[in-house]
Amino acid sequence: MLEIKNYLPQRYPFLMVDRVEKIDANEIIGFKNLTINEQFFHGHFPGYPIMPGVLVIEALAQISGILVVDRLKKQSDKSDVVFEFMLVGVDKARFKKQVVPGDQLMLHAKIVKNKGKIFYFDVYSSVKDQITSKAEVMLADVTRSPA
Repeated sequence: MLEIKNYLPQRYPFLMVDRVEKIDANEIIGFKNLTINEQFFHGHFPGYPIMPGVLVIEALAQISGILVVDRLKKQSDKSDVVFEFMLVGVDKARFKKQVVPGDQLMLHAKIVKNKGKIFYFDVYSSVKDQITSKAEVMLADVTRSPA
């Protein structure tokens, strides 16, 4: 569907989105397939590997960034602009279920508000239709004009 690397600056091992399943103007769904070979599983925790919550939030921020970049690319008349966003806020983060090797972590984001260069999202992750985390995230547009 989308070539994710055209939407996010992150690269392995910090790219946390494998695929986008659905995208429209205000909502996106994607996923990250988790294997025991993920670097973070080796130290978090030996003998009982779970995905760190902060990385789940990062994955949700990345899927949110893809949504905004897609929206702005469609609105822009400039093909040479590389849109960039940074995570600037996380509120009401809750972790409901552990994420482990072998899980397909579904990533859901919905834009709830946009004020200038700040985008507000309701996000959640799930595994097999069970919510694993919820949060509100804010991304700031830090796109620089091309020279």
